[in-house]
Amino acid sequence: MSRQSRTDRPYDIVLFGATSFAGTLTAEYLAGHAPEGLRWAIAGRSAEKLERLRDRLPGGAEVGVLRADVSDPASVRTLAESARVVATTVGPYLTYGEELVAACADAGTDYLDLSGEPEFVDLMYVRHDARARETGARLVHAAGFDSIPHDLGVYFTVQQLPEGVPLTVDGFVTADAAFSGGTFGSALNQFARQREMAAAARDRRRHEPRLVGRRASAPTGAPRFAKEVGAWALPMPTIDPQIVRRSASALDRYGPDFRYRQYAAVRRLPVAAGGVAAVGAVVAAAQLPSARRWLSDRLRPGDGPSPEKRARSWFSLRFVGEGGGRRVFTEVSGGDPGYDETAKMLAESALCLAFDDLPKTAGQVTTAVAMGDALIDRLRAAGIRFRVASTR
Repeated sequence: MSRQSRTDRPYDIVLFGATSFAGTLTAEYLAGHAPEGLRWAIAGRSAEKLERLRDRLPGGAEVGVLRADVSDPASVRTLAESARVVATTVGPYLTYGEELVAACADAGTDYLDLSGEPEFVDLMYVRHDARARETGARLVHAAGFDSIPHDLGVYFTVQQLPEGVPLTVDGFVTADAAFSGGTFGSALNQFARQREMAAAARDRRRHEPRLVGRRASAPTGAPRFAKEVGAWALPMPTIDPQIVRRSASALDRYGPDFRYRQYAAVRRLPVAAGGVAAVGAVVAAAQLPSARRWLSDRLRPGDGPSPEKRARSWFSLRFVGEGGGRRVFTEVSGGDPGYDETAKMLAESALCLAFDDLPKTAGQVTTAVAMGDALIDRLRAAGIRFRVASTR
């Protein structure tokens, strides 16, 4: 099914999980930034909650309401068939996500989520990438803070470096913000499923085409003091490096031999040591069901900080790129990463897929591959900063 043949669908964008904390923020952003003529709808399990949300949205009378439940496959298929783009905040995705991915792949509908779950992303590639390529659907995972600023930040950094030469990029993350309940829950699930996650990664490698004449890697770096940013650098157990590596594998602009490493940047050594110990403790606790339940109860999916707390939150990703005798320092920065900016990223990604002139892609693709420069332009206009700090 070509994208042109989908223009007769009733909606350009459907937001699934719209009454969740992140979903409500995304709906409010879309309502406040909807281009003229946007046909969009909110979807979820409770029509009553959806209608209450619609009633308080600016221009809500023009917003559709669709009832869909992941436990009802027919409703999910109807949802996918009614839209050109579906964005979902319904997680953990390993538990609740596959039905919608499959429906979008079958219907030729572009799909976006906020998943930072490597196992889920790998399983969806193996099970649904081929079908999505047949129908023209673009399946884009990790379309929030995981992993848009990292993926597009590296893409932006690579564009400042020479072409056709080996390139390396190191990313350093600093932030002052609260974790989302959904992100924390997904992380706990992944820490508890190390064997399953490794098995899914191996299965994906068996199905992925191998690079010929090029290399792209994202090894885990060792803890170190990074003079280039003046901070202790701690490896981060997130999906972002995998997403970056897949962008580098798909795009020749990353050069014949590309390497990316990602770190949390911490100024003080005692804080860095405490951070390593805390992550190790959470990983260990996640192996025990009772401890995992206790941790999950501390920050439930759907919980979120106040508007005042979010207004004080911020993030900064600094990148150091090298290649061809050139060294460049870049930065991607913005406000509250876990909620406000994630909602903005998901909404702008949906608008980008629906309306922008983009490269011809299909199947499971990253934000850099599917949207690249167009999404950077949108995010810059929305207040997220991409800048070159210095070059040498």
